[in-house]
Amino acid sequence: MGCGLCALRESPRCRSRHHRAWGARGGGRGAHRESSVRVSLEGGEQPGRRSGCGRRLTVSGSPREEEKPALQLRVIEDSERDRWNRLAASTEVADVLQSYEWGELKRAFGWVPHRVLLEQEGKPVAQASLLERRLPIGKSLFYCARGPLLDYGDGGLVREVMTLLGDYCRRRGGFLLKIDPAVERTTADQTVGALQACGFRELGDETGFGGTQPRCVMKLALGPGTDALLAACKPKTRYNIRLAGRRGVEVRDDCQAEGLRPFYDLLQVTAERDGFVVRSYGYFEKLLALLAPAGLARLFLAYCEGEPIAGALVTRFGTTCCYLYGASANVQRERMPSYLVQWRMIEWAQSQGCGEYDFRGVSPNPEADDHLRGLNRFKAGFNARFVEYIGEFDLPLSRPHYCLWTVGRPAAIKLLKGLRKSPSASSTD
Repeated sequence: MGCGLCALRESPRCRSRHHRAWGARGGGRGAHRESSVRVSLEGGEQPGRRSGCGRRLTVSGSPREEEKPALQLRVIEDSERDRWNRLAASTEVADVLQSYEWGELKRAFGWVPHRVLLEQEGKPVAQASLLERRLPIGKSLFYCARGPLLDYGDGGLVREVMTLLGDYCRRRGGFLLKIDPAVERTTADQTVGALQACGFRELGDETGFGGTQPRCVMKLALGPGTDALLAACKPKTRYNIRLAGRRGVEVRDDCQAEGLRPFYDLLQVTAERDGFVVRSYGYFEKLLALLAPAGLARLFLAYCEGEPIAGALVTRFGTTCCYLYGASANVQRERMPSYLVQWRMIEWAQSQGCGEYDFRGVSPNPEADDHLRGLNRFKAGFNARFVEYIGEFDLPLSRPHYCLWTVGRPAAIKLLKGLRKSPSASSTD
């Protein structure tokens, strides 16, 4: 049998890591296809009209490849929430931003989630949670955060999936499909080439974290026991973790809804100190309400003499625990509470069976003398590995509207940041 996810013929490559994650599936698609694909619609739908959940977009090849089963795109039903999360979490590129609950979070703040499953003979080969935002220009921006989820080592599959997704978005008034998959730069030559062959434009952003989602992160493998993990930390980090405990810092991980207000107050202090814009309280309230009951998020707070002095919000999806937000007070920083918070989260992640702890964003330029240098140094102290992803790619679906977006984007970002500072900021989250 071939591998239904990777679409590979019988070969050693079928034993690749994504094959282990999704499991072997029948109905392999035979040799890789290098020719262009054509898009058709099942059910006789007329071009320009939206397809319902019962419609399927399909991709088929040239006549000489008609024996290959067509790839089909299906919009999932709400009743398939658990299956969606189970499939997404089982992939090597699993990310909570592709979870069903994250789509519901974004729905509450003006986005419309589209969850599409791409199947071959009824078996999943890829999936994408697409977030749609209607803009004043009369067209929609589609954003697939940390996705789509598929085998990016298969250039033919990448081209087929992106063709279908681009057509799906275009038919719904989209002028742009933006993606930023968690594909590491060191192994991405074939992936980048396949995306560019589909019409994607690679975006280069050397400022801040390098994109909408961080282009560079730090990751810690959780294979060894906690003693080994602590021993692998840099001496100063290990000292600060122990120092926090000696100086009376206590970290609690059972402070969900009741701990949100003190955490948010700390986050506002941190934002003012470090010069970044913080989302609304309502955003974090909704995040916890949706993700915490599903076991996808947890709030940690550090106390000293009964007062909260630091905190962090982590997510857990698949075998990865991700540090999403962190905050600390301007006082009692000499007690090193942030070090102990991180360490308790690492211990918790390991107790939950996670194999990896993601520290999230760091500067794309580790040696640069900028405001993020200290952040890189702090995360590196836990023996985390620096990882660079391929970054953001744009697929223009309407050239005139995309040009308008490109020219007006800097002004739009400035406007959005200004709105987020206002009491009604939740509408722009």
